[in-house]
Amino acid sequence: MPILEVKNLSCAYGSTEVLKGVTLDTRKGEVLSLIGPSGSGKSTLLRVLIGLTLPTSGEVVVDGQRIDYHNRKSVRLLRDRMSIVFQQYNLFQNMTVLRNVSIAPIKIRKKPRAEAEQVAAELLDRVGMLEKRDAYPEELSGGQLQRVAIARALAMDPQILLLDEVTSALDPERVTEVLDVIRSLTSEGITMLIVSHEMAFVREVATRVAMLDAGRIVECASPREIFDAPQESRTRAFVSKILKH
Repeated sequence: MPILEVKNLSCAYGSTEVLKGVTLDTRKGEVLSLIGPSGSGKSTLLRVLIGLTLPTSGEVVVDGQRIDYHNRKSVRLLRDRMSIVFQQYNLFQNMTVLRNVSIAPIKIRKKPRAEAEQVAAELLDRVGMLEKRDAYPEELSGGQLQRVAIARALAMDPQILLLDEVTSALDPERVTEVLDVIRSLTSEGITMLIVSHEMAFVREVATRVAMLDAGRIVECASPREIFDAPQESRTRAFVSKILKH
């Protein structure tokens, strides 16, 4: 049974339809990468899934439960199961790294502070940031900030982790350190949906790749099929262009 089912999902900004009947599913432990040109709806799909942008139609089912995005309780339960990491880190500037990672479990999950901070320290160790636990965001590099953001998302113990172009705002030399963290998470069986332009990385870590264009899923298959033998002409055109750079 899929842990995530998306059925005929549509979304519009005013009169502009951004998602047009998207249907896909993801099984537990799978890494599904979303690729496609800018404006194809990849980031919007993640925002709709986490409840930051409302769908205009369609259905999302998480772990067998249909999500009602107009119901606060339903969205709250959804966010108990799903976390997102954005391009920008959105850390609290007045809080230490440890506090940034532990604050949500304390405030939202009502966990004791000592327990939440212990888990936060373990997560910071996982992403190679434990030595910076007492630092403030302004003292960190972009790659370090993004690793803290990943630890913060993991602190809510999500069943599904959404990653939206998490390396796009980084200097090239910082990209590898963030990709290494994500690579380690894939080996731990965490279900992930990844939006990325890092095609070599997508080919390496994804179990399936979905190609989006103009708000629709054009093709969804294994990385080998998408990159070496795409069936759809639009996928072939995109892949041939992007792999040349």
